[in-house]
Amino acid sequence: MLTITSYSVELVKDPFGILPGKRYEFILDLEIPEDDELHSEMGIYVRVVYRSQEENSGIVKYEIRERSSDRYIEMDFEDEELAEIDSFCREHLAEAE
Repeated sequence: MLTITSYSVELVKDPFGILPGKRYEFILDLEIPEDDELHSEMGIYVRVVYRSQEENSGIVKYEIRERSSDRYIEMDFEDEELAEIDSFCREHLAEAE
Protein backbone atom coordinates (compact mmCIF):
# COMPACT_ATOMS: atom_id res chain seq x y z
CA MET A 1 0.00 0.00 0.00
CA LEU A 2 1.25 3.46 -0.90
CA THR A 3 1.25 6.34 1.55
CA ILE A 4 0.82 9.70 -0.17
CA THR A 5 2.04 12.39 2.23
CA SER A 6 1.30 15.45 0.06
CA TYR A 7 0.34 16.25 -3.50
CA SER A 8 -0.30 18.95 -6.03
CA VAL A 9 -2.45 18.88 -9.14
CA GLU A 10 -2.87 21.22 -12.07
CA LEU A 11 -4.72 21.23 -15.35
CA VAL A 12 -2.27 21.00 -18.26
CA LYS A 13 -3.10 22.88 -21.43
CA ASP A 14 -2.85 20.80 -24.61
CA PRO A 15 -2.61 23.32 -27.45
CA PHE A 16 -2.11 20.60 -30.06
CA GLY A 17 -4.99 18.37 -28.98
CA ILE A 18 -2.80 15.29 -28.87
CA LEU A 19 -4.96 13.52 -26.29
CA PRO A 20 -8.75 13.80 -26.18
CA GLY A 21 -10.20 14.94 -22.88
CA LYS A 22 -8.43 16.97 -20.21
CA ARG A 23 -4.91 16.33 -18.96
CA TYR A 24 -3.70 16.84 -15.42
CA GLU A 25 -0.30 16.68 -13.81
CA PHE A 26 -0.06 15.29 -10.30
CA ILE A 27 3.01 15.42 -8.09
CA LEU A 28 2.62 12.83 -5.32
CA ASP A 29 5.08 12.72 -2.42
CA LEU A 30 5.36 9.17 -1.12
CA GLU A 31 6.42 7.74 2.20
CA ILE A 32 8.35 4.55 1.46
CA PRO A 33 9.25 2.08 4.24
CA GLU A 34 12.97 1.53 4.79
CA ASP A 35 12.73 -2.15 3.88
CA ASP A 36 11.25 -1.36 0.44
CA GLU A 37 13.65 -1.42 -2.53
CA LEU A 38 12.25 1.95 -3.65
CA HIS A 39 13.19 3.64 -0.38
CA SER A 40 15.57 6.62 -0.58
CA GLU A 41 16.86 8.80 2.24
CA MET A 42 16.33 11.79 -0.07
CA GLY A 43 12.61 11.10 -0.51
CA ILE A 44 10.54 9.86 -3.44
CA TYR A 45 7.84 11.50 -5.51
CA VAL A 46 5.82 10.47 -8.53
CA ARG A 47 4.93 12.71 -11.44
CA VAL A 48 1.68 11.45 -12.98
CA VAL A 49 0.06 12.62 -16.21
CA TYR A 50 -3.62 11.74 -15.92
CA ARG A 51 -6.28 12.00 -18.64
CA SER A 52 -9.92 12.62 -17.86
CA GLN A 53 -12.37 11.65 -20.57
CA GLU A 54 -15.93 10.34 -20.32
CA GLU A 55 -15.30 6.61 -20.81
CA ASN A 56 -11.53 6.50 -20.93
CA SER A 57 -9.90 8.16 -17.92
CA GLY A 58 -6.65 6.98 -16.47
CA ILE A 59 -2.91 7.32 -16.08
CA VAL A 60 -1.18 8.26 -19.32
CA LYS A 61 2.32 8.00 -17.85
CA TYR A 62 4.18 8.28 -14.59
CA GLU A 63 7.75 8.83 -13.45
CA ILE A 64 9.25 7.87 -10.11
CA ARG A 65 11.83 10.45 -9.04
CA GLU A 66 14.13 11.12 -6.11
CA ARG A 67 13.03 14.26 -4.27
CA SER A 68 16.25 16.18 -3.61
CA SER A 69 18.20 15.25 -6.76
CA ASP A 70 15.20 14.95 -9.12
CA ARG A 71 16.89 11.78 -10.43
CA TYR A 72 14.64 9.45 -12.46
CA ILE A 73 14.31 6.00 -10.89
CA GLU A 74 13.83 3.15 -13.34
CA MET A 75 11.22 1.09 -11.54
CA ASP A 76 7.61 0.25 -12.13
CA PHE A 77 4.78 0.05 -9.64
CA GLU A 78 2.85 -3.15 -9.15
CA ASP A 79 -0.71 -3.30 -10.51
CA GLU A 80 -2.26 -2.73 -7.06
CA GLU A 81 -0.09 0.35 -6.50
CA LEU A 82 -1.03 1.76 -9.91
CA ALA A 83 -4.69 1.18 -9.09
CA GLU A 84 -4.22 3.16 -5.85
CA ILE A 85 -2.58 6.04 -7.72
CA ASP A 86 -5.30 5.99 -10.38
CA SER A 87 -8.02 6.09 -7.73
CA PHE A 88 -6.29 8.93 -5.85
CA CYS A 89 -5.94 11.01 -9.02
CA ARG A 90 -9.56 10.43 -10.03
CA GLU A 91 -10.74 11.58 -6.58
CA HIS A 92 -8.71 14.81 -6.71
CA LEU A 93 -9.27 15.99 -10.31
CA ALA A 94 -11.73 18.70 -9.33
CA GLU A 95 -9.07 20.48 -7.26
CA ALA A 96 -7.31 21.56 -10.48
CA GLU A 97 -10.38 23.24 -11.99
